[in-house]
Amino acid sequence: MSAARTARTVVAATLVAGLAATALATPALAASPAPAKPDHTATQQALDAAVADGVPGAVAQARDGRDRWTGTAGARGGDDRYRVGSITKTFTATVLLQLQAEGRIDLDDPVEKWLPGVVRGNGHDGRKITVRQLLNHTSGIYSYTEDPAFQAKVFGPGFLEHRYDTWTPKQLVAVAMAHEPDFTPGASWNYSNTNFVLAGMVIEKVTGRSYGKAVENRIIKPLKLRATTVPGARSAMPEPSSPAYSKLSQDVNAPVHDVSTLNPSIAGAAGEMISDSRDLQTFYRALLQGRILPKSALKEMTTTVQISPEYPNVGYGLGLMKQKLSCGEEIWGHGGGIHGSSSLAQVTRDGEHSLAGNFNADWAGDSQKVIEAEFCGTTGTTGTTGTAAAAPKK
Repeated sequence: MSAARTARTVVAATLVAGLAATALATPALAASPAPAKPDHTATQQALDAAVADGVPGAVAQARDGRDRWTGTAGARGGDDRYRVGSITKTFTATVLLQLQAEGRIDLDDPVEKWLPGVVRGNGHDGRKITVRQLLNHTSGIYSYTEDPAFQAKVFGPGFLEHRYDTWTPKQLVAVAMAHEPDFTPGASWNYSNTNFVLAGMVIEKVTGRSYGKAVENRIIKPLKLRATTVPGARSAMPEPSSPAYSKLSQDVNAPVHDVSTLNPSIAGAAGEMISDSRDLQTFYRALLQGRILPKSALKEMTTTVQISPEYPNVGYGLGLMKQKLSCGEEIWGHGGGIHGSSSLAQVTRDGEHSLAGNFNADWAGDSQKVIEAEFCGTTGTTGTTGTAAAAPKK
């Protein structure tokens, strides 16, 4: 059964399957050779195709050696900032790996050690779940974004009434604890946003400050990411930005709503951040090149678990995902979705060729085509629609 129950809707594009937009397209059977030199024609065509498919605006930026390229389609600016959704998870995981490298935490600590009594209820037990299992989604903890009442209130038409509500991490975790776990810790894999809300709470317990402050002090400031913010409960989007749009419904004929302003506390450490394509590339390039984490920590982060036999070319590390494309290229990164926003950020293992971008809608467009176009030079379909694909649920 799919982790996201509604394809081509805000639920599919939001935190329910934040990784799906960039990870889970099935590679084509016939491999295509990667282009010998930078050529972004296919990437631009993929952006244009997204707009033709109904996305109001699309943007992508790429770096390959000394080559720099920006492409836009529709009503979009090349320097636009946007909500990056679950790309936030890589930032959160990076902070915890830094803390472990400093000897302040062990990722194999039980969650209970840092958050006593928090992960309890209906079979959940923080004494049997490690921090590492939060970061690679093997904890079995139910994802609060799968809760039907939460979905109706936050992702459906109820959003219009509740878009400015503030949710605390404890409230989000409580939604998850009202359900049974998906599986015994370590027995399987399932994408759960609750895992990273808890990870953010662990950071706060270790450092004495919010996870957002830790991200700002440890990543944003050192890398000079001028367009990247951790908004907390702030609802407005910084400029420059384009409106974000959603239908808030499975009905393809439903009206389109401007969902640009919202209280991102619904996502917290699992998906609240804002950035742009330049900053995202700077972050992932620095990460994979070993400029943020010690070598041993990066090795841990890039040690992946299989998400499903159905997707043999996709692995999930610690807040970081690996996939092998149709041309054989291996890339690392994460995808992210939140209301009216579908984002991608990918880089080769050596950190030299990177891509980041965004669609400002959540019901149309195929971000996987943009990825295949940039790294493989192909323009054909890969068999899965980016905004509709979802990780398999065990």
